[in-house]
Amino acid sequence: MGLRQFSLWEAGRACARPLARAAAGAGFALSLAGCIVGYEKPDLNIDVPNSYTTARKGAESALPSLDWWRGFRSRELTLLMEEAQTANLDIAAAVARIEQADAQVRIANATLLPVLDANFSATRERTALLGGALRGGSPVSSLYNLNLTASYTLDFWGKNRATLLAAEENSIVSRFDKDVVALTTLVSVANTYFTALDSQDRLRVARENLDASSKILDLIRQRAQAGTASQLEVSQQESLVATQRASIPPLEITLRQSKAALALLVGRAPEHFILAGGSTYRIATPRIAPGLPSELLNQRPDIRMAEANLSSENFTVEAARAAFFPTISLTGETGFESLALKTLFGPGAWFYTMAASATQPIFHGGALTGALEQAQGRQLELLQDYRKAVLSGFSDVEQALIAVQQQTLHERYQREVVRASKQAFDISFQRLEQGTLDMVTLTQTQQTLFTAQDVLAQVRLSRLQALVSLYQALGGGWSPVGPPAVAAQAPPR
Repeated sequence: MGLRQFSLWEAGRACARPLARAAAGAGFALSLAGCIVGYEKPDLNIDVPNSYTTARKGAESALPSLDWWRGFRSRELTLLMEEAQTANLDIAAAVARIEQADAQVRIANATLLPVLDANFSATRERTALLGGALRGGSPVSSLYNLNLTASYTLDFWGKNRATLLAAEENSIVSRFDKDVVALTTLVSVANTYFTALDSQDRLRVARENLDASSKILDLIRQRAQAGTASQLEVSQQESLVATQRASIPPLEITLRQSKAALALLVGRAPEHFILAGGSTYRIATPRIAPGLPSELLNQRPDIRMAEANLSSENFTVEAARAAFFPTISLTGETGFESLALKTLFGPGAWFYTMAASATQPIFHGGALTGALEQAQGRQLELLQDYRKAVLSGFSDVEQALIAVQQQTLHERYQREVVRASKQAFDISFQRLEQGTLDMVTLTQTQQTLFTAQDVLAQVRLSRLQALVSLYQALGGGWSPVGPPAVAAQAPPR
């Protein structure tokens, strides 16, 4: 890369020599069609690391499997994932875009083939009689014509061929786009499902804490009636009970909205969607091997899509360059023409015409130069997009690895917080029943436990979502077909 292949004028001379010999026969000229003007390849200049800094030793050997969601060991999640792949409307729209791109390839391919049309016309004409009768015949005449017309533009400089190749690359882009949409959809299903489970966990904790704080409130009221507790202590506990009760509606909102979002992701109306749910603590936490950074270039569909976009624009630049050269066209027509329908196929009615033309652009007001410069600018833009896609991929994996590592530690530490808070609360409750504990300490231990349990549920969700983000950063187990093409298609410098 970075080496000059051959210049525009060298390519012109290479194609002009066979053009002179093409006058010997049109068939030989057709065999020369598609002489594509070359371009220069720059150095992509991408910094590819040897390994991920946060990856565990020995974790570079494997990549996620295609059905990566099975690692969470949730039957309901697996069913949702499978349904989303067949019923999601975003994926269906992406498939429709593939059909459009394939149709565009067929349209572009038609420019490389001759155009053949059959025509039939029948004309009857009456001439006006001005100043007297028409001499020598009837004022009414007829003309019948049946012919075939053919035209072909020699793609000598490769303009039409380059346009076809650009369309083919766009078709590949649409397929990678579908894979990106599918991966994004599956990640959304997983994250939304885990959010629903987390809401159920937090609702369960909130209701348990509401019951516990309500029991304590009953004990304090009994002590207040006996004269061993003040009204201030009753009011403090009532405030804590009210706080726990007020925390339930927001969690209900999150749970119900998550169910509605899941229904949309699997292509169903919310009223026809049922979510059993459960708990995030029943979800397994798979161990993920990130593989080598170099494998990511071929593993993520968004990077491959950026490649295909760049390759498509390379051919667009070739087509813009070829527009500076002459356009050579061949046309022909043959058929029958007669004044009477019964003699249309007579020996004297047959005719034919053949023509060849060449058009050399001379002055177009800078339109051709502008089109070429625009294509080159777009080409350089897509090169930067590709570079960014690659570096973003490395960054996404590194960030996801950091999140998985730290959220795992966070969950471990938060479990210890919950254990200690639960122990403190149990001791406080026992002393309350014995009448040896002041209310300030009891209130603090309740609040500490309730907060710690709620935070643990949220940390658990964050850890699961970090795992999902790592799957997404690694391409979600996506398996591409064919090697990357960017090394062979790069824009000029």
